[in-house]
Amino acid sequence: MFEMNCPYCNEMGGLIATHRHLVDTHLDKVETVHEEDSGHMFYLVPCPFCGLKYRHRVKPRHRNPEFLQEFKAEIALVAFDQLLYHVLQNHSADVGVNLADLEME
Repeated sequence: MFEMNCPYCNEMGGLIATHRHLVDTHLDKVETVHEEDSGHMFYLVPCPFCGLKYRHRVKPRHRNPEFLQEFKAEIALVAFDQLLYHVLQNHSADVGVNLADLEME
């Protein structure tokens, strides 16, 4: 199993621990947006290395106007999951991971 640095700070841990750390410590990095005209809801999470803002639609079952706030932590879990995939694929060296070493395990 590998360890990595948090993309936003110097905290180090395994993938699952880093994922949990992101939600517990960097929840503010996930932005949620409700487009009034369409009613669609989105989350945006920025990559601290390349500036990419990953945006994905949130699909609530009901049109609850409080949905984004009530489920912010759950939305962030999904957003940070996507961020970690992006970071490991595109910026692995920036978080202290050598993908070639992982292929050998």
